[in-house]
Amino acid sequence: MKNFIFTSCIAATMLCGAANVNAQTRSLFNFKDLSGWHIDVPAMDKDKNVSSPFLVRNGVVVSLANPQGHLITDASYENYRLEVQYRFPAKPGNCGVLVFASTPRVLYGMFPKSIEVQLQNQDAGDFWCIGEDITVPDMEKRRGPKSEWGAVDGKKRRILNLTDGSEKPLGEWNTMIIECVGNAIKVWVNGDLVNYGTQATASKGQIALQAEGSEVEFRKVDLTPIKKFSEKGH
Repeated sequence: MKNFIFTSCIAATMLCGAANVNAQTRSLFNFKDLSGWHIDVPAMDKDKNVSSPFLVRNGVVVSLANPQGHLITDASYENYRLEVQYRFPAKPGNCGVLVFASTPRVLYGMFPKSIEVQLQNQDAGDFWCIGEDITVPDMEKRRGPKSEWGAVDGKKRRILNLTDGSEKPLGEWNTMIIECVGNAIKVWVNGDLVNYGTQATASKGQIALQAEGSEVEFRKVDLTPIKKFSEKGH
């Protein structure tokens, strides 16, 4: 099913204006500490002895998976390209990059209002709607019956990606590029366009990394501002 959807989505993508990016790329981490980010882990509120699941180790940022929560940028961003290099060093599992993040803990008392770009092993590039929403081609095939869509507890919030097999084997580094321009989001994994959505209910916000499911290492989180649009597709 995904390959069929992929073809139709490519056509839709080529009809849409793509962005020209400014060359002023900068890292959102100094890879020495977590400056510029703050930690939101509910378990740490309840017990001051609970350690943060986020740290810098051997020059990479690490999400230890537990206790669950988020590492969130202090600043908000709009119109940008985010390049994330990540890997699961030990065992496959779950994690995510959240864009357009705003109000904290709107879902299950933990997840900030946002759109999650999934990093979960074998599902990289899925969208999860968390208090926000987004539209993709072939929506009912990828999300389920329209009557069940939603962005809150108990609703169908997952939107399947377009391709299988874009991720590298366990332990190897993956490159995910997330391009947020206005109310549109495009996602590439290791060079493959794996998701594309428009009409998002937000266009700016903080960026967050999850601690959820398995240890993940990040060796690059680079942001490039997008200045203007071109009439040509990628």
